[in-house]
Amino acid sequence: MNDTDTLAAPPDHKESIAPSASDNGVSEVQSRELSGAQLLIEMLERQGICHIAGVPGGANLPIYDALSGSSIKHVLARHEQGAGFIAQGMARVTGEAQVCFASSGPGATNLVTAVADAMLDSIPLVAITGQVPQAMIGTDAFQEIDTFGLMLPITKHNWLVHSARELMEVIPRAFELALSGRPGPVSIDIPKDVQNELIQVDVLPQPGGRLPDPPVLDAEVDALLARISAAKQPVLMIGGGIVYSGATQELREFAEQLDVPAVQTFMGLGVLPADHRLSLGMLGMHGAPFTNLVLEECDLLVGLGVRFDDRATGKVAAFCPQAEIVHVDIDHSEIGKVFKPVLSITADVGEVLRMAVERLQPATRPQWQSVVQGLKRDHPLQLDGHNDLFRPYGAIKAVASLLDERANVTTDVGQHQMWVAQAYPMVRPRQWISSGGLGTMGFGLPAAIGMALAQPDRKCICFSGDGSLMMNIQEFATAAEHNLDLKVIILNNNHLGLVRQQQTLFYRKNLSAVEFEQRTNFPMAAAAMGVKGVDLSECEDPHDALRQALSEHGPCLINIPISETEMVFPMVAPGGANKDMITGAPA
Repeated sequence: MNDTDTLAAPPDHKESIAPSASDNGVSEVQSRELSGAQLLIEMLERQGICHIAGVPGGANLPIYDALSGSSIKHVLARHEQGAGFIAQGMARVTGEAQVCFASSGPGATNLVTAVADAMLDSIPLVAITGQVPQAMIGTDAFQEIDTFGLMLPITKHNWLVHSARELMEVIPRAFELALSGRPGPVSIDIPKDVQNELIQVDVLPQPGGRLPDPPVLDAEVDALLARISAAKQPVLMIGGGIVYSGATQELREFAEQLDVPAVQTFMGLGVLPADHRLSLGMLGMHGAPFTNLVLEECDLLVGLGVRFDDRATGKVAAFCPQAEIVHVDIDHSEIGKVFKPVLSITADVGEVLRMAVERLQPATRPQWQSVVQGLKRDHPLQLDGHNDLFRPYGAIKAVASLLDERANVTTDVGQHQMWVAQAYPMVRPRQWISSGGLGTMGFGLPAAIGMALAQPDRKCICFSGDGSLMMNIQEFATAAEHNLDLKVIILNNNHLGLVRQQQTLFYRKNLSAVEFEQRTNFPMAAAAMGVKGVDLSECEDPHDALRQALSEHGPCLINIPISETEMVFPMVAPGGANKDMITGAPA
């Protein structure tokens, strides 16, 4: 055994400490000897972390030893990817940085997808992995992998920690970076000898938090307002940046005072309530026909906290053909990446809106609103089967009708995700979370667990598909273990539905590898892991069974069979222009 890889337990350090803040950003504590693992846990407690999702293994056992007796509650996921998405669920509904643990080697590689997902959706996540002792790094030791190298392109920053004392700088900095500017994930890889290293601790650094954003110039805000005032047919494009900035109220006042209609990106749903007079719903690949057609008519598009994703814009050269683009975003790298704006502001979108609301002159746009209402009337979003429980829109509407606006909603990835984005009446920010940029099947169930842990007073609803659910179905056992009030609704067509749809539309109906020939009895599978399962197709009164399943406390799976021929429309063909959306299946 390597002398740095001792199995000896570090000394107990569970005594209570009352820190006192000093002037140099540190807190004085009673001088003690702590291991690196003990120091880590204590600093995470000081960061306000209440739950950590993870899976222990040989390379992070000292951390788990230190976690025993901590005020932090550990959530034992059944897979490290599940742990990452549980932490994401907590982060997405609270806006606070959350933590997940994994061991080295396969533990770290299993975590990679959840970290990449957080990077693309700007989620503050602190991923902490164990690593083989430093003396063994580079020797192809058991369960050794270059975690630092793996995480490098999918994090804002990462660290390979070389000493226990280094943790005192790394941990606060990790939370600062995860939360500051455009939020995102960071990774900390801690070798086992660092976890076991004993150091004398006299002071502890202050917890890390969001750093101040660069100031917004008055002239920039004035220029923004001048552009909108001069436009005859402006549209706001609302993205996830509004949610992350906490600027929903300012956005609503800004839009209402200037009488400007607004489209929402997939990540921006809920910023404007679905029934708000200025809401045009989601734009892009599966947006309503009138939404995309309004963008054909607008002469100014103001992007607020958006990254002009290809699923939103469609064919870039054909997007908003008559409009000038204004772009406000915290991330300078997003400015000009897709469109060259006539005006850009690199700043926190919330601060820009707050300043704008203070100085704007209210306006009305009756002619433009008349055009918008005409397009809404003539090119509506058709929700076929909205009164049929065993059709997608009908199932979603039935669930929504039995819940109030306090319910949190998440999805997996596929047709069901788009049906929910189109039809569920989102009314507030952070009510809705879903995997946007990476589009990760298997996201929904563990993310729902994180939502339910962070906000146990809210009912948590996860819409899933039979393909997506199988990706992380093992996390039902985690939900049962914590008796969480979450409901998983499967729109079950026994196919990879969105793949089947694209093969039908774009591959000459050559259906390849999309049907699950071995069917899964999902209610029985859930029951095997301690979760109640209900199949509405076997209930005498399926509407009443749905009502009862949603009203009861605790985890529950609700299976709703649907036809494999159901499709999500409208749909813009990959690489096509939004105006050329497909509104129905070809004959």
